[in-house]
Amino acid sequence: MPNTILVVNQHSRAIHIIDPDAATILATVTTPADRPHETVVTPDGRFAFCPIYGNAGVGKPGTDGRTVEILDLATNTFVDSIDLGRPARPHCIRLAQDGLLYLTSEVARAVDIIDPASRKLLASISTGQDESHMLVLTRDGKRAYTSNVCDGSISVLDLERRELVTIIRIAKSIQRIAISPDDRILYTTDQNFPRVAVIDTQTSQVRDWIPLPSIGYATLVTPDGKFLLVTLLEASKLLQIDLATNKIINIMDVPAAPIAVMLDPRRTLAYVTCFSGGKAAIIDLENWNLLQLIDAGVGADGLAWAK
Repeated sequence: MPNTILVVNQHSRAIHIIDPDAATILATVTTPADRPHETVVTPDGRFAFCPIYGNAGVGKPGTDGRTVEILDLATNTFVDSIDLGRPARPHCIRLAQDGLLYLTSEVARAVDIIDPASRKLLASISTGQDESHMLVLTRDGKRAYTSNVCDGSISVLDLERRELVTIIRIAKSIQRIAISPDDRILYTTDQNFPRVAVIDTQTSQVRDWIPLPSIGYATLVTPDGKFLLVTLLEASKLLQIDLATNKIINIMDVPAAPIAVMLDPRRTLAYVTCFSGGKAAIIDLENWNLLQLIDAGVGADGLAWAK
């Protein structure tokens, strides 16, 4: 079915396939291994690639996943597996303009490059840091930026040369990462102080800090570049920041532990997974109100759009 969202649930080891218009779960597919965190869907909407992280937390002991499982969305079955060749804790996976998949592999301190057509690992780029957790790509596909959680830094990678360019020091520890539509600004949340770092990609320097009422977690810039959405994990809130002034203009209560946020490509809606609350929230960004909650189970985490 076209226009669905995928919600990855860590605890139930499953991917929920959801009709966002009807706000109902169409199918739930259990992954072959423990535990998935994130996923990405191919442009034709046929396959989802789901890294298996393992049962650990970031920087904590536990199993180290080493595969990416492939879900056929036409049959809702897992049909293949890519072995990364070593313990990796693969986490955030993105599709680039060149048609390749880029994947953070925390234990390997790398971004792995996968060809989704051949389903093969092509190469790896060292990030030079521990816990390279989340990843954003520039629109031209030339650069990647990883948020290195416990090292409190961002690694800048040249995707054409497949090499580490530099490391930007941000704070003692950080979390997720967002990039502006013009690729000029990065945003990440400090995990020791309630603030968002504003990083200039031209200078690779922090140029500003945006204060928050509580420690932030996920960040996402709207396609027009005007607003930044920030989840507050412990406070269970979603914020909207006006990037012309770097001021908070809207705040909303959501179920416990909002962990990820994704935009609807068709309209001004956002989807927020609430890890402890076990919900996927549908947010009307134009009128700033919570439209509906979908039961996604405790452990709801990564989001992906399938057309």
